[in-house]
Amino acid sequence: MISEKMEKAFNDQINKELYSEYLYLSMQAYFESLNLKGFVNWFTVQVQEEHAHAIGMFDYLHERGGKVELQAIDKPRTEWKSPLECFENVLEHEQYVTSRINALMDTAEEVKDRAALSFLDWYLKEQVEEEANVGNVLATLKLIGDDKKALLMLDKDLAARTFVQPVIG
Repeated sequence: MISEKMEKAFNDQINKELYSEYLYLSMQAYFESLNLKGFVNWFTVQVQEEHAHAIGMFDYLHERGGKVELQAIDKPRTEWKSPLECFENVLEHEQYVTSRINALMDTAEEVKDRAALSFLDWYLKEQVEEEANVGNVLATLKLIGDDKKALLMLDKDLAARTFVQPVIG
């Protein structure tokens, strides 16, 4: 049985993961408005990943005898000045999510929930990968600057990204 403190912490994180899905769906719509289909694809995959992360925690909480209590999801931002600004926002958000996973792990350590720590280790590793992936796109966007041809080349590269259902935990 999971402690009440861990249950609340997991419910809060499920909300953060669902907000991430919602935010990336908003970013997908932004790139759709720019007709950058490769970026749209990148965010389509990101939406799927965030959904999988939320469901992984949802299932884990049930598995541990906890009660899932879904919360309202905040409205995400919908406009950005440029693809660069959008990806700067993505990196900031991923860093925030990393801090939230770390806080969740702190709670697990505090209540001595080793099962939760073991489960959350996958999420921590995933966040390292997420930040690196976003950092790579962001670095390329900074190099591109205002070069429209280079932006279209990056768009083509991002179209190749595919979703792979993660094995969580």
